[in-house]
Amino acid sequence: MINYYEYETSPRKEEPEYIPSRRKRTSNTVQNEAELRKKIRKAQVIQARKNVKHIIEVGLVFLVLLAISYRYALINSRFTEKENLKSTLSAIQKQNAQLQVSIEQGMNINNIEQAAKEKLGMQKLENNQKVYITLQKKDYTESSAQNKLAEETTESWWQKLLKTLKGE
Repeated sequence: MINYYEYETSPRKEEPEYIPSRRKRTSNTVQNEAELRKKIRKAQVIQARKNVKHIIEVGLVFLVLLAISYRYALINSRFTEKENLKSTLSAIQKQNAQLQVSIEQGMNINNIEQAAKEKLGMQKLENNQKVYITLQKKDYTESSAQNKLAEETTESWWQKLLKTLKGE
């Protein structure tokens, strides 16, 4: 027995109560363990394949969601571009209306006369600059449709045939 003092309250064991027994391995147990390892390895391979399958599924879902979000981004950018074009169109239409109003206001006869005097140096006609001519009351113009009709009635069918053959 040991002759030294211990400061603990638990008693000290000098020998273990359980002594593991060593079994002798037989060839059957070695084969069983090898088969068990093969089964465990097959189960691990099957589990790894399932894990890879799940990873591929998650990746495909991610790609589909990425494609959808990309399409929404394209739609959003096109919508923004359309709205910008609409605002530009409305600004141009507003400016066009303002210019049209200013043109209508500037088309006043007094404004035109003043611009002609100031910018172009024009003056009003005096009586000695005016020339008067007298025209006959009778109208001497003839309608071209009446002339053509008169020509067609005087031609015979033989003359018409000759003209078509000549290419006139």
